[in-house]
Amino acid sequence: MINQLAIKRILCYDEKKSELRSLYITKLLLVEDDRSIVTNLTEFLRTEGFSVKSASGQQEALSLAESESFDLALLDISLADGNGFAVCSALKAFSQLPVIFLTASGDEYSTVTGFDLGADDYIAKPFRPRELVSRIRNVLRLTGKTGAVIQIGDVNVDTIRGTASRSGKDLCLTALEYRLLLMLLNHRGAVLTRAQLLESIWDIAGDFVNDNTLTVYIKRLREKIEPDPQNPTIIRTVRGFGYKVDV
Repeated sequence: MINQLAIKRILCYDEKKSELRSLYITKLLLVEDDRSIVTNLTEFLRTEGFSVKSASGQQEALSLAESESFDLALLDISLADGNGFAVCSALKAFSQLPVIFLTASGDEYSTVTGFDLGADDYIAKPFRPRELVSRIRNVLRLTGKTGAVIQIGDVNVDTIRGTASRSGKDLCLTALEYRLLLMLLNHRGAVLTRAQLLESIWDIAGDFVNDNTLTVYIKRLREKIEPDPQNPTIIRTVRGFGYKVDV
């Protein structure tokens, strides 16, 4: 019997291929000191195609923002170290990074202060995860942060056009190969299990994908993106666990 999650995810191949062409790996900075919220929200946002890094306090958040590039920051106001208002003010002082406040402080003063400091949106806890995703995408659209070219080795992935090239030559990836590559790139440095990869491509391949055919798809992807597919340097096998793309 097909469960409810599976029913929701059944889409025809052509529709999914079209959707994949517009996928964008957006990097979010989540500043929140409640570990349960960080864990649950990070997991959910990653399933929605976002890359997430978290910081529990003001100094850690600013250090990350200065050392890495992000597309949007999600800030809680009350932090164990500092506060979200100070983080927002500091971020806006040296960047145009969009900011959305996530906070239990829903009073008028907090809302107005956040906007006065340059916040792009404000959502009160508890919030519905899908509403948050909608607001994130809306802010990204309004601020023009909706696309990027990702480079790894001599491979370039254009997430606006939904294409991948190597040394300037189009790799002509299928929708399934493109999904696999984006899934791996979205979790650079992390090991993805075979089960996770199978889940990510189930709605394209349906009943035609299993553990054995995943091996075939990985092999085909390597043949297109690796200089030497027999000795892969981009998609690495972690024996007994799965695969990963190094940062």
